[in-house]
Amino acid sequence: MRVIVVLTIACVAAGLVLAQQPQKAATAAGTKKVNPKDGLTYVWIPPGNFQMGCSPGDTECYDNEKPAHQVTITKGFWLAQTTVPQRVYERVIGKNPANHKSPNLPVEEVNWDEATAYCSAVGGRLPTEAEWEYAARGGSTDARYGKLGDIAWYNENSGNTSHEAGQKPANAFGLYDMLGNAWQWVADWFGPYTADPQTDPKGPATGTLREPRGGSWGTNERMVRASYRGYVEQEHRGNKLGIRCAAD
Repeated sequence: MRVIVVLTIACVAAGLVLAQQPQKAATAAGTKKVNPKDGLTYVWIPPGNFQMGCSPGDTECYDNEKPAHQVTITKGFWLAQTTVPQRVYERVIGKNPANHKSPNLPVEEVNWDEATAYCSAVGGRLPTEAEWEYAARGGSTDARYGKLGDIAWYNENSGNTSHEAGQKPANAFGLYDMLGNAWQWVADWFGPYTADPQTDPKGPATGTLREPRGGSWGTNERMVRASYRGYVEQEHRGNKLGIRCAAD
């Protein structure tokens, strides 16, 4: 009996000690860190749920933005605060393919394979389409995370050129130019939506078209919405198409 009592007391004591161990704090949304491989600031995007696709009350949606559906992002991820500037792309890759050349303007004229290669070179990846839209919304259910002219460079206010990042207000996650200025490649093949709830979707397994998201300095306002879906060939290059990397 004495042995049993001693063991019981010991186990209780051990349990108390374990219970008192501090829990690792979750990384707060909007936490920033610098990626030493490219020198760019990345922002922490926490796990969460959102409605992907046509925003409630948005009358400008195309059919491929429907049906809207619930998506759960189970793992937080890092996302670059801005698109990749030309000076950074040139330092990492060794060339500058941009048409509108200036060191701090977004790099453009990169196809999907080149965008993927850049992100891999700096220890990252392209975001999935779901991750991109979740991050772009920043918790907002509206078509845009602010008044269009205030937050985005598009064909009505851009002066027919791209602009340096950070001149427009960031969204609630602290991300600049998620809408407008430069299109951003995502990892997914383009495919139709379904109404089924999804968890960490990665798009179709195969396809013929890839997706840029976000609109650009040369697109009209209908394309500069969080749910708008572009679709082009994987080899496509354009003077409005850039890169924003994610990392786990």
